[in-house]
Amino acid sequence: MKIINLNDNENKLYYIGGVVRDEILGLKSFDVDLTYVGNAIEFAKTLKNAEIIKINEPFGTVRVKIDGKEIDIASTRAEIYEKAGHLPTVTKIGCSLKEDVSRRDFTINAMAKQYNSGEITDYTGGLEDIKNKQLRVLHDKSFIDDPTRILRALKFAVRFNFTLEENTKKLRDEYLKNVNYDMSFKRVKKELIETFNLNSQTAYDEFISADIYKLITEKDIQKPDINIEQFVNKYKNLINPQNIWLIYVGTVRDLENLEPTLTKEEKKILDDFTLIEKRNPQNDYDIYKMFEGLMSETVILYGVMENSDIAKHYLDNLKDIKISITGQDLQKLGFEPSKKFGECFEFILKEKIQNKHLTFDNEIELAKKFFE
Repeated sequence: MKIINLNDNENKLYYIGGVVRDEILGLKSFDVDLTYVGNAIEFAKTLKNAEIIKINEPFGTVRVKIDGKEIDIASTRAEIYEKAGHLPTVTKIGCSLKEDVSRRDFTINAMAKQYNSGEITDYTGGLEDIKNKQLRVLHDKSFIDDPTRILRALKFAVRFNFTLEENTKKLRDEYLKNVNYDMSFKRVKKELIETFNLNSQTAYDEFISADIYKLITEKDIQKPDINIEQFVNKYKNLINPQNIWLIYVGTVRDLENLEPTLTKEEKKILDDFTLIEKRNPQNDYDIYKMFEGLMSETVILYGVMENSDIAKHYLDNLKDIKISITGQDLQKLGFEPSKKFGECFEFILKEKIQNKHLTFDNEIELAKKFFE
């Protein structure tokens, strides 16, 4: 769908990357990336009925609003990685299209489609790789420059059912034998989220078997026997969709490198799991109290790593048990507020866990019995 009206002689604007790939694959694309061969900021200033919203001068990008829609347009640019594993440095704004696509991750993401004519420009063999359902890096230092491309390869392989081209796989495996941990773990986290929020056991199995988890830690890990995808699907309505990745990545255990990038909620999920992981509850009350107040993601992680039967039993049968009686009800019965109230509530809770069909009247009778 065209948003910008151009003169017929304007041929420097291109769809680029994922939107072109997805169209060829017959998939719907949610992000529309546009690249201008030249300076996109200056180009945007010439557009009629376009409001410039934001300019990023160092990267040559501009956001414009046209007919109520915001779109980003990037200048063609050249980059170098002065420090492997970190953000690249822009060396030129307004380079050729061929030079621009050469900085991208895989051939399937390096194709361009001319905005007006629809003509595909494919300098790197992306069309052939799509035909052969394979992922190929553009040069041999690709993973050294940006290790997060290893996770992107995993994500694309799962999404499109592609495999890594032979040399690309060799380069990946070589890098994972000697990971440079001086990298941007903020970018690593972003790719982990996008990969594992797909909720794919296939992705996880490859993540472990191909040693891709080595991007996070040098330590070996114990792969759980349980199918995480099936477990998550069973309780998906209890999980924040944005936290699914943490159930998968939480199995790695040593997340020291990722820790500075975690939100308070993410840290709580993992910290709470650490507190309960070695507990061995003996009855339903113990199970209830162990998980009480914890987020479902923590419970599921316990199920994945420790005991799936206990976690499932809590989520299926115990989680929603609550007593109805309150302190006001006890006072109406003539009892003075004291620490005994808390003990009474626990007494009733134990009984209700054994019989969750207890009514409010049953609880009142139990309270009387407790204070006898």
